[in-house]
Amino acid sequence: MDTVNPLIPAADDIAWSIVALVLTVLAIVALVSLALSARRLTSTQALVWVLVVLLIPVAGPVAWLAVGRRARMPRREA
Repeated sequence: MDTVNPLIPAADDIAWSIVALVLTVLAIVALVSLALSARRLTSTQALVWVLVVLLIPVAGPVAWLAVGRRARMPRREA
């Protein structure tokens, strides 16, 4: 008789837990980076980036870390 202990997680449960943890850490790193760079962005840009990071699980944080940090406020003509 093959018994399975319900208290010991299966390999796929462990793998999905690791994936979820990595995605959560990635989103947190992106949001902290966004918060530190918020002075360089307009309020609309910052809001859009926060929504992108939170609503698009993998691509949002990666996009901010790869492209968004380089965003600058538009220059004001004197």
